[in-house]
Parts: sequence; C-alpha cells; structure tokens
Amino acid sequence: MRLSNPGKVYFPDSGVTKGQLADYHVECAEALLNHLRERPTMLKRFPGGIGTKPIYQKRVPEKRPEWLETVVLKFPSGRSAEELVPSDAAHLVWAVSLGNVDWNPHPVRRADLDHPDELRVDLDPMTETPWARVRDVAMVARDVLADYGLRGYPKTSGSRGIHIPVRIEPRWDFVTVRRAALALAREVERRAEGLATSKWWREERPVDSVFVDYNQNAKDHTVASAYSVRPVPDARVSCPLEWDEVPDVEPEDLRIDTVPARLRATGDPSADIDAHAGSLDALLDLARRDEEQGLGDAPWPPHFAKQPGEPKRVQPSRARPDA
Repeated sequence: MRLSNPGKVYFPDSGVTKGQLADYHVECAEALLNHLRERPTMLKRFPGGIGTKPIYQKRVPEKRPEWLETVVLKFPSGRSAEELVPSDAAHLVWAVSLGNVDWNPHPVRRADLDHPDELRVDLDPMTETPWARVRDVAMVARDVLADYGLRGYPKTSGSRGIHIPVRIEPRWDFVTVRRAALALAREVERRAEGLATSKWWREERPVDSVFVDYNQNAKDHTVASAYSVRPVPDARVSCPLEWDEVPDVEPEDLRIDTVPARLRATGDPSADIDAHAGSLDALLDLARRDEEQGLGDAPWPPHFAKQPGEPKRVQPSRARPDA
C-alpha cells in the first residue's frame, strides 16, 4: 500500500501524523481485525485532520483496489450501500490512506446480515457525570450480564464512556436483540440505585447519571470498534480491558502511543471473545416479565418507522396531554 502525505499531522494537539496512524494499524492489525473481520464497516474519515468536519462514508468508492472486500448492506430506510469488510492489514491501511480514523462495524457478519452476533452495552455519561460513576455502572452491568448467562468484554470508548460488547448466538433479529438490550438497560438502572438511567429523552435523565443506550442495538447503528483510534486531541484508543482493570482505568492513559506496547506486554483481553457466544433467552424472559408489569417498549431512534407498542415519540415536555 502506498500512503500519501504520511507526514501530515492529523492530531494537532498531540502531533500524531497520518503515517503514525498507519503504523498503529499495522502493528495492532490482529487485535483490531478480531473485531472487524467479516463485518460491514462504516468509515469515519478526516482527510484534513480531526479538526475538520468528518465524512461518514458507508459506500466504498467506485475506484478502489480489486482485492478490496465488500458486502451490500440494506438499511431501514430501504436504501442500500456496498460497505467495506476489512479482512487484513492492507484493508486497514487503505482506509487510513483515505483519512479514516474511526472504525464503526455493524454487529453482524457478512454471511448473515439479518441476525446480529453481538449485543452492545453502551454506557454514555451525561454532562455532569464523574468518570468514577461510569466505571461503577460498568461493574453493575457486568454482574447483570453474568446473572443472565452472558459474558461482557469491557473497553473504554475512547471518549467519555465505556462499551461492553457481548457475543451472542446469531439466532435473533435486530428487533429482538434490541428488546433484550432494553431489558438489560432497565435491570442495570434498577440495580445501580440512581447511578444509571434507561430513559431515552435527555430531559428525563439526571444530569450526573449514566445512560445505558439500548438503541445502539437498533439496525444500522454502529459504535467504535475495539482498538479503534478516536478523533480526540490526545489520540485515545477504544481499548479492551480485563474486568479487574475497570475500577481504576483512566482513558487518557490508553492512546495511540501506549496501546501497542500494552498489547505486546499483556496481550489482548478480548482475544477469545468469539469463543463465548451466549443466549438471549434469559434476557428475553426478563423483557417478558417487565412487559407483564406494564413496562412496554421505549422510544426508537427518529429515523425508524413507528414501531408496534412504541410510546409517543416526542419528548415529554412537548407532548400534548391526552384528551
């Protein structure tokens, strides 16, 4: 692969260049591809560096190497796109050559685009939420997952939150996986005793809480991959962790210049994630019990059609009172 302008600075505050970004991807390719291989993946390109407006690119360009692997993915809108399916380090460097920083894979494999093999727990802090609270909620989520027969693999988001990808058997469609994720979010909210919320509308969330974003499991939603560099000033990485690291982790320690050495020294905590695909049956039973007690569906993202059983899709302060 030929890399143009390797000396171009992509991260002005830390001085990280396009060439250093490519070097990171070559050195960490095995770990990164463990989370990207066979997955349709959206690119988040910053050709002018992270201080410029990103290009969210779903469709691979027509002019591309013959060896580039792709798959056609259909979206809820009815549209489709031929998306990149990274399979080796050359695919990674090719994307970096276009200015890609952020990798955003879908939770499905190319062989079966209708049945996710990953449930995603996205812990998203509110503006006044202290970092220690995010870590505490992550530990609650670990216990909930374990109680329902699932194994989570925590990682820093590379921004302000924590992600917990969970491999699942590819037996359920997107609607069912999201239903399980909503039940999980509500159970984390109950157990976290005021630290977490599953409320979709921001105005309903405490300003110092952690939102458990169940809608990240809706079709066409993506999150940053493990080992993806994030477009933040110090070039942080969305880095997998051992569970015993979570209570003390500081995301600013996990950067493009520190993660490769960490991988060499201790290995990848998420290396065996594919060996632990679990069942959603227990979470779906919890969802049924919630529904029997009056907890129905929760709002969907705005670009989805109105769903059966979904409450009013309007923030409470703007809702008209029923007649």
